Amino acid sequence: MTGKIHSVFSGGTVDGPGIRFVVFMQGCPLRCKYCHNPDSWLLTDGEERTVSNLTQEIIRYRSYYGEKGGVTVSGGEPLLQIDFVTELLKSVKNYGINTAVDTSGYTFDSSNEETVKKHEELDKYVDLYLLDIKHIDGAKHKVLTGVDNKNTLEYAKWLSARGKRIWIRHVLVPGYTDDRDSLQKLSEFIKTINVEKIEVLPYHTMGEVKYQKLGLDYALKGVEPPSKESVATAKEILGVSK
Repeated sequence: MTGKIHSVFSGGTVDGPGIRFVVFMQGCPLRCKYCHNPDSWLLTDGEERTVSNLTQEIIRYRSYYGEKGGVTVSGGEPLLQIDFVTELLKSVKNYGINTAVDTSGYTFDSSNEETVKKHEELDKYVDLYLLDIKHIDGAKHKVLTGVDNKNTLEYAKWLSARGKRIWIRHVLVPGYTDDRDSLQKLSEFIKTINVEKIEVLPYHTMGEVKYQKLGLDYALKGVEPPSKESVATAKEILGVSK
């Protein structure tokens, strides 16, 4: 089986526990204003790789990430290519490697039986989910990403009901996701599910240069990263452990 890959990185330290071999899948249905990889959006781009070929590359780096690390499949939106990701993680698990998926949950639809079955099959091979909740308010989520957050919140509940390990990730963007009311509502939602860890990721502008190179408008031009005080406040509201 083949899939479209944006890139790989053998030394990820912010993509799950330990050092991670990160596979960035190509293609994403979201258009987050703060996305720093706009070159990962189109499924027609990227490099075609086979499960076998990619597995062998992952194995070659095993001595580097060791038993405390593992493999994280990210994106783009990795579950846009859920069949490939399932087969890749199934292959990787044959070597006893820890696996994680970093996803927005957007591809999950509880009303679609086939989609649910595909997620159930994937779930057999995932040790940890890094679930990105971009905004707790559906309308504001659409302004920020171009899509509603219904599927994301449904996926969070579905994973929690299955007893899965979940880390919630929330990008703190000044003027978009940093107001107290939204953070409080997000905190209240998180309390309704079983979450192992919450991560507040400060917005940064490092991706702006990519937009320039691709001839794309950068929607957040002029927006500065959040202050340390703002990040600390968000962490306090969301109950992030010290």
